[in-house]
Amino acid sequence: MNRSIKNWLFAGVTTALVTACAGRLDVTPTQSIEASQALATEQDVVITLTGTYDGLSDVELYGGAIQYISELLGNNRDVVFAGTYSTLSEISQHAVTTSNTVIRDFWLDGYSTINRANTVLSALDKVSAANRGNIEGQARFIRGVMYFELVKAFAKDWSDGTATQNPGVPIVLTPTQSITEADYRARNTVAEVYTQVLDDLTKAEAELPEKQANGTGFATKGAAQAMLARVYLQQKNYALARDAANRVITSGTYALTGNFADAFSDATNQSEVIFRIVISEQDGINDLNTFFASSLNQGRGDIRLQQAFLQLYEANDTRGQFTNKASINTFTSKFNDQFGDIPVVRLAEMYLIRAEANLRLNTAVGAAPLADINLIRSRAKATPLTAAQLTLDAIARERKLELAFEGQLLPELKRNGTAVGTTPATANNLVLPIPQREIDTNKSLVQNAGY
Repeated sequence: MNRSIKNWLFAGVTTALVTACAGRLDVTPTQSIEASQALATEQDVVITLTGTYDGLSDVELYGGAIQYISELLGNNRDVVFAGTYSTLSEISQHAVTTSNTVIRDFWLDGYSTINRANTVLSALDKVSAANRGNIEGQARFIRGVMYFELVKAFAKDWSDGTATQNPGVPIVLTPTQSITEADYRARNTVAEVYTQVLDDLTKAEAELPEKQANGTGFATKGAAQAMLARVYLQQKNYALARDAANRVITSGTYALTGNFADAFSDATNQSEVIFRIVISEQDGINDLNTFFASSLNQGRGDIRLQQAFLQLYEANDTRGQFTNKASINTFTSKFNDQFGDIPVVRLAEMYLIRAEANLRLNTAVGAAPLADINLIRSRAKATPLTAAQLTLDAIARERKLELAFEGQLLPELKRNGTAVGTTPATANNLVLPIPQREIDTNKSLVQNAGY
């Protein structure tokens, strides 16, 4: 399959449009389908939206790669990658090549998913007034989070240099049904991409319900608010990050599980997980299980915890005990279930965001920072902090202890300007390269520095 920028758009729209026509008996065979023909009814749009979620759950996206790329690229010997995949070894060694297929597929499938979302948004006139806002909100949520993940990975951090000048990623807001010269897009700036992300997520928050009638795994108002909190935090817009996190916490829709381990059990984590990727025996792959879990838990056992990381936890902290051993190696227990859902964002993170923002701003919106931090620590049976111990460094440490291996490591280090070992947070090799096939095909694309 040719994975050039010439067809990452076409692949997404072809999948979305053909999926929307599944089951029809009178479709004339053709190499492409006009959107006006494929998305003729509300049901067609809903089916295409389902395909958009399916794209989001790909192993190259929230099915695993987005998270483990962040954890491996930001790794400072907290874990060791001991597997045989050269693509992941490159990431772990901060030596990613432009031909790396994991990185290529992250880009390709990210834009394919965006294109599916664009296809849904282009057909909202086929949707009833009663359902239109919800469907638009879900498509905007998916598009917004995809652009957020792409710009974090393939561009300099918001605070690294000038966001209005640094190249981000191409913004495409309409579905592509055939390829012309106009589809060879240049990279928008980092600032322009963040503006689009915030526009999508803000509109998603306004349109989405608190809960979806069709169950978990779908975007909700709380999911949009939680992602907004992440985006604002990455921009160091602490007031808006605090307020978005506070909206999630005070909504009453979510609650921390009684025990830390329960937040990673499908049977008990309904209250804490704000947005998840649903995995079943029939559909989806939990690629975090593939690489983080031992063979005893159906994984490859490639990513192994090191003693230096485990020693960051107090002896009584249950988070540090949430591990398992196979032979002489130690593995996290967050992803033991081969068919377990993947938590993308949890309520605990919202307390941590609110605490940090309040501390930085000397405010106590929702609760005092110390109360929020100790709520998280108490759940883990860790010793509560005193007021004198509550510093920004202490909160950064708490984020590392609580959110380990959930995909937040690298953007956190970049935001705080924290080196990865001896590698500065602004180093070129902590930014992914634009895949070489995209560069070769689209002469409008500019490669990242250092590649």
